Amino acid sequence: MRATSLASSASPAALERSPSVLGGAMIIGGTIVGAGMFSLPVVMSGLWFHGSVAVLLFAWFCTLHSGLMILEANLNYHEGASFSTITRDLLGRTWNRLNGLSIVFVLYTLTYAYISASGSVIHHTAQAMGVELSARAAGLAFTVLVAFTVWLSTSAVSRMTTLVFGAKILAFFLTFGGLLGHVQPAMLLNSGAGDHRYWPYFLVTLPFCLTSFGFHGNVPSLMKHYGKDPRRIRACLVGGTLIALGLYLVWMLCSMGNIPREAFKDIARQGGNIDVLISALGSRLDSANVDLLLTFFSNFAVACSFLGVTLGLFDYLADVLKFDDRPAGRLKTAAVTFLPPMLCGFLWPEGFLHAIGFAGLAATVWAVITPALLARASRIRFKSPRYRVWGGTPMIALVLLFGVACAVSHLLYTLDLLPVWR
Repeated sequence: MRATSLASSASPAALERSPSVLGGAMIIGGTIVGAGMFSLPVVMSGLWFHGSVAVLLFAWFCTLHSGLMILEANLNYHEGASFSTITRDLLGRTWNRLNGLSIVFVLYTLTYAYISASGSVIHHTAQAMGVELSARAAGLAFTVLVAFTVWLSTSAVSRMTTLVFGAKILAFFLTFGGLLGHVQPAMLLNSGAGDHRYWPYFLVTLPFCLTSFGFHGNVPSLMKHYGKDPRRIRACLVGGTLIALGLYLVWMLCSMGNIPREAFKDIARQGGNIDVLISALGSRLDSANVDLLLTFFSNFAVACSFLGVTLGLFDYLADVLKFDDRPAGRLKTAAVTFLPPMLCGFLWPEGFLHAIGFAGLAATVWAVITPALLARASRIRFKSPRYRVWGGTPMIALVLLFGVACAVSHLLYTLDLLPVWR
């Protein structure tokens, strides 16, 4: 990506406390890659492999640049200025309230999605071990464990996330190393008889792709780490999003190269949850080792995403509701954070795909539309002297168009007005 940076290097004090660029990229990559990746082959089976690659590249390009637009605006404020502070100052209180509501909605929806996903994954894992455990009970029990970890402290979440993320990366390479050896080119190219229409299913994939590249709340946090150093922060965003894109493309190759397109209809009819997809891959490959590795990876992926999302929601609600950081205050925050999505998880345990889609609808506001508006307002008020995203007004227009297309697509999907591969 080409960008114009007019900033001088960060101060020695800022650099001294800064983590490496690789560390920042891993934070972004770890935030993006989670259980949401399991929804991608199911919702993109209509487009199939070649269409999925094209749409993922387009979504990566647009979401990366919306993140860079947050950076552009953020650099005009003090280190530690929150997304809310910047939005309120540049776009006004009304838009900031709308933006705040969209953030809360997305984080609550993702928390519910991960409760649903964790129950599904743990249920599948328990079955493989010969233990009978319902998805509802598994999801609620795991949520209580996550809630306890978040209640303890941010450092407890950090230590747990580091451990789980390391295990997730190891499981990823072990799992997909085995799957790649079983990829069938004819299946990947859908060269047999059947439906060869692909692009009618394009619009329905957009909200899911947007949700799968969510990292935007981390941009102000990176500036706290690196100081006002746009080159290094930009390198973190580009590197982290490329890591995620690469992992997604490998996952699409492995899943669509091992499961025929027609079989995804049945997976979607069963709810499209993680355990269904893992079972389908295991049965196609007839490999206990691959099935076991997929099960381990899915557990780590859900745990990592679950911890990151709920910590963000916990901190945001604590700030908005002014709950203190003592144990009693953190207990109140934990209750507000976890009880509503736990209730939804108990009532609707199979809602993973629907929840991810609704999160994509709300994420269009704070992850795509708001950043584009912030960049435009920042250039008018400050002239963006430290850093400016390349592409000028056309780039802002493209990002806005992507956000609007995602929102409209989800509304049409909800009204059953879009063709779906089912």
